[in-house]
Amino acid sequence: MRLEHIVLHNLRRRKGRAVFLVIGLLIGVATVVTLLSLTDALGRRAQNELENFGANIIITPRSDELTLNYGGVQLGGVNLVAKEIEQADLVKIDDIPNRRNVATIGPKVLGAVEIEGQRVMMMGIDPDAELKLKRWWSIAGRSIEKGNELVVGDSVAKRFNLNMGDILQVNGHDYTVVGLLARTGSQDDQLLIAPLSVAQVELDKQGQVSMVEIAALCHDCPVDDMVNQLQQVLPDTDVQAVQQVVKTRMHALDQFRFFAWGVAVTVVIIGALLVFVTMMGAISERTREIGIFRAIGYRRWHVLHMVLMEAAIVSTLSGVLGYLVGVGATLIALPLLEGGKATWHWNSTLAVSAVLAAVVVGLLASLPPALRASRLEPSEALRAL
Repeated sequence: MRLEHIVLHNLRRRKGRAVFLVIGLLIGVATVVTLLSLTDALGRRAQNELENFGANIIITPRSDELTLNYGGVQLGGVNLVAKEIEQADLVKIDDIPNRRNVATIGPKVLGAVEIEGQRVMMMGIDPDAELKLKRWWSIAGRSIEKGNELVVGDSVAKRFNLNMGDILQVNGHDYTVVGLLARTGSQDDQLLIAPLSVAQVELDKQGQVSMVEIAALCHDCPVDDMVNQLQQVLPDTDVQAVQQVVKTRMHALDQFRFFAWGVAVTVVIIGALLVFVTMMGAISERTREIGIFRAIGYRRWHVLHMVLMEAAIVSTLSGVLGYLVGVGATLIALPLLEGGKATWHWNSTLAVSAVLAAVVVGLLASLPPALRASRLEPSEALRAL
């Protein structure tokens, strides 16, 4: 009779113990898979939200603060703003080492214009880039494309009673209102939004931009390094990182991930102890059987092989079932988290790792009992009859 047949026969003969071992390891693997899958899904969701959040690096013209005092009396300060940023200099952004982490570059030009004797802020934008940066914008009508077209902020539209298709005179030039921006609760509500090139001409700032917003929000973006790199290629500007929201969210995810790994390690240790105790008990029960095997010529490595093969079969089954149960638990839990917006993604590495981890833990926990069984002498085992 081959060793494989003996092992399978023993598993069928002792179904209760085999099921107990499978369930013990299965629970451990399922817990680990569930926690890691939830962490991965929440991380992907957070990353997606951060990428939709908008700019996290802002480039503005450099300004200096001049403090005035006389005779020890502070007279306040004067803000000395340098000239606007040259649009041609923005190509230098392509030279930074972390250019691959730059998702979107949104140049803007800002300035005051006159409508019906009132001063209003105009902002010139690159429509494609701006809509990627401001994904929360909701525009009734359509976005600007080219020519003298405007998207009007909510407050401006109400102040001048504007509707789509209206012709609006800005500094004496006719513009067509093609879109109305829904209220955002920010300074965007106070703006007339025009194509960048058109606004540059209107504001007499040809070839210049007032600020640049850069979206570089991704899981592994070294934002601080990128700020330093941008400062080097654009020395006459101030480069600031808006990271508080990013750091807060990622810190929370790191804490959850740390907790998940802590629970995973604890569960794996408990599973290993369960296998060890069960296999030790099984060896004690099978002393007579092992003695007979040794008496009829089975060598020590045959006994060792049988015990470890039995553990490998049980562990493999536990790993496969544990992974499936873990995925099922993840799919049940995700709708309860993040408002149901987080989704599960197939992770082949996790699937393979779960099965391999179950097998490795099962074999390591079974090794001491297997060694003990292999060292049993036939005479000693048969005395137990």
